[in-house]
Amino acid sequence: MTQNRVSRLLKEQRKFLIAYYMPEYPVPGSTLPVIEALQKSGIDIIELGMPYSDPIGDGPVIQEAAQIAIKNGVHTAGILEMTGKARAGEGCEKITVPIMLMGYCSPLIAYGGDCFLNDASEAGVDGLLIPDLPPEEAEDFLERAKGFGLSVVFFISPLTPVERIRRIDALSTDFSYCFAVNATTGTGKLGDADREADIETYLHRVRENTRKKFVVGFGIKDRKRIEKVWSVADGAVVGTALLQAIRDASTPQEAAAMAAEFCETLQGAGKQPML
Repeated sequence: MTQNRVSRLLKEQRKFLIAYYMPEYPVPGSTLPVIEALQKSGIDIIELGMPYSDPIGDGPVIQEAAQIAIKNGVHTAGILEMTGKARAGEGCEKITVPIMLMGYCSPLIAYGGDCFLNDASEAGVDGLLIPDLPPEEAEDFLERAKGFGLSVVFFISPLTPVERIRRIDALSTDFSYCFAVNATTGTGKLGDADREADIETYLHRVRENTRKKFVVGFGIKDRKRIEKVWSVADGAVVGTALLQAIRDASTPQEAAAMAAEFCETLQGAGKQPML
């Protein structure tokens, strides 16, 4: 597999900050200005959501953002087109950071498996996160994705047995994604001391049973939480909190400014520490 931007980035011996954004949220025309703002703000990897009407892991904020995105005309082909424009610097500063797509199996199947992988690669997508793709059934898809130079990320939860953690680590191309808790995105379950201890124990268990890097998402909303995650994991993913921060924007430019302002609060955690 030819090294893509994700593979090259993860060779750097430091911690990473990843932002999840739903295209064309909250208003049409927001995508390119917002991802430019994310890049300028020091975000290491941008995850673009692929809106779907029946998500299994999304909390109410991302579900609402997906519905608004669909109303604003977002579809799979359109996301790939916007990614291509971002890579070419059409309508925004040229985007050079890794871009990954997070979505569900049904839209990809509807698009056409190899056709989607080819078009994603051609557009400049670096990888895929598909929550409802079981690792046990993914080997053919994984090999096909690798053939197009795409990284595939699988998911680990607090309930994942050790043997399955090892299998997921082996299958994930560059890194795995850990749910901080068994909940949907944007969860408010983080915070109390007992749960904090449980999460730390769980992430140490993941560290002991993985060889590749792993990131943590779900409920990561501020610099304190990022620093906590960085103390054990290789990266932190912020999604719901970003969407909440730009929810009230009435223009694409305002959405970009709000995204930049929010990212400044995250970067208050300081430069990503070396490993």
